[in-house]
Amino acid sequence: MRGSSKWDARPVMVLAGAIALVATLTLDLGAQQAPQGGAARAVAPVDLTGYWVSVITEDWPYRMMTPAKGDAASVPLNPEGQRITGQWDPDRDERSNEQCRAYGAAGIMRLPVRLHITWENDTTLKMEIDAGQQVRLFHFGQAAAPRQASWQGHSVASWETVADGQGLAPAAGRGGGPQQQLSGSLKVTTSRMRPGYLRRNGVPYSGNASMLEYFDRITEPNGDVWLILTSTLEDPTYLNIPYMLSTHFKKEPDGSKWNPRPCEVVRPTV
Repeated sequence: MRGSSKWDARPVMVLAGAIALVATLTLDLGAQQAPQGGAARAVAPVDLTGYWVSVITEDWPYRMMTPAKGDAASVPLNPEGQRITGQWDPDRDERSNEQCRAYGAAGIMRLPVRLHITWENDTTLKMEIDAGQQVRLFHFGQAAAPRQASWQGHSVASWETVADGQGLAPAAGRGGGPQQQLSGSLKVTTSRMRPGYLRRNGVPYSGNASMLEYFDRITEPNGDVWLILTSTLEDPTYLNIPYMLSTHFKKEPDGSKWNPRPCEVVRPTV
């Protein structure tokens, strides 16, 4: 890694608790979407702003390094997806000025990155990503989809609370009455993505892919704050079944380790 960034790739015991909490997601058939009448910023049930860093404790060889050509372990590729994976040519990507293929919305969140989340305006949440100098915009309400596909695609966002079945359920014995402050999730649906890579070794997703994400904030008793991303990618072109992942980020106190850098083609290390 370049610059002063140091990725925390050690197993983190507290992460087990965070994962367990996310596993308590429940379905409430009587649920409704969180109130959206006011500006999204004003009615936000959770604060996701700030600086966050990837904590990579699973799939380490596939996320911290570039796997060997053709290695798509655990990705549910169909035969066409496997064929395209086997044709990856990093030199061709560079010649075609396609260095950002691994930095599109469906792949970039699995890279070792830092996030900077802010409000661009009252109805748009902005996520800057240092790797590849990418920006994701999460639009609340009615936002016209762009004509042209892009690396980060078009993302439509909404807030959901515990009652919606996507927030974190109250712990057993703590009740769930109207006096309790409920946790909330950010729900994001992304489409209109340019074809890109799920991994840096050319594992593909197509322009027909769509992605559903839930972002949950968790605070541990010791004060550590986590951002848990649960994502599902559907791609009828290259996947047999939806590709589901859980990805974790830890809150940082400031942007002192922020290290923007351009897209690059990273070749296998073995």
